[in-house]
Amino acid sequence: MRLTVNGESREYSGDPAQPLLWFLRDDLALTGTKFACGIAACGACTVHVDGAPVTSCVTAMAGLEGKSVVTIEGLGGDAGDHPVQKAWAEANVPQCGYCQSGQIMAAAALLKAKPSPTEQDIDDAMTGIICRCGTYPRIRAAIRAAAGLPVAVEGR
Repeated sequence: MRLTVNGESREYSGDPAQPLLWFLRDDLALTGTKFACGIAACGACTVHVDGAPVTSCVTAMAGLEGKSVVTIEGLGGDAGDHPVQKAWAEANVPQCGYCQSGQIMAAAALLKAKPSPTEQDIDDAMTGIICRCGTYPRIRAAIRAAAGLPVAVEGR
């Protein structure tokens, strides 16, 4: 089957039941997409398929013929200059960093669909992405900054 990953045409001829996550990490060496729970409960493996956020640990290769996949490596190019990535760095969001690629991919999909999200939109889009370090206030601030919305600064 053929699919596009980060703008490049790719061929896959393996097990159709294999999750997309392993094609990205093992076959293409795109290790920015993380494996965590393996059951789509934490969102650390979130990527975009045809512009929508999906959990790659449970997305079978069988359904990806002709689809376009974007990973954290393809979101902002080599410079990592997607507005969400820039806002993430400016807000100093990551602690351990493990969930951050999934968080950024979910936030980028949110802002593409809703450039000026409400607090409820942010909550709805980010609910499935778990951060064990509890960086949620900084995640919310980065999303608001990337959207050009006012950002409340904590502790400053």
